[in-house]
Amino acid sequence: MRADNSRHLIAAARSRAAQTRQRAVAALLHLDATGQPVSVDAVARQAGVSRSWLYTQPDLRDDIQRLGVHDSAARALATVPGRQRASEASLLRRLQAATDRIRRLEKENGELRNSLAIALGQRRAPGLPQSLSGHDTPTSSAI
Repeated sequence: MRADNSRHLIAAARSRAAQTRQRAVAALLHLDATGQPVSVDAVARQAGVSRSWLYTQPDLRDDIQRLGVHDSAARALATVPGRQRASEASLLRRLQAATDRIRRLEKENGELRNSLAIALGQRRAPGLPQSLSGHDTPTSSAI
């Protein structure tokens, strides 16, 4: 009768799985720490594991996705040279100008609505005197 060596096989498989996982985690941390792009393919190459194995590891896959999204956003920002990026003061001035323009347009819109209401009222009741309407065009200049 043969000896039962299954416990040795199970221990070896567990050890191999733990080493594989350690390599994948180390590769993920290394890629992130060095600023290299983080993706399933990059981690698989760095760790010497298969991409399909990485996809079966939900926690590693989530970490790769999270770091990959952060990495792609940082790369997108880094593609614009620092001297060409808008300063905070510049952005605030642009925001203030946009806010001022919105207020002017809202005022003009209100005047146009009022003029339209008066014109429609006069159309329905043509016998009313013109002096009741005040004016029939907006007072602000067009933008």
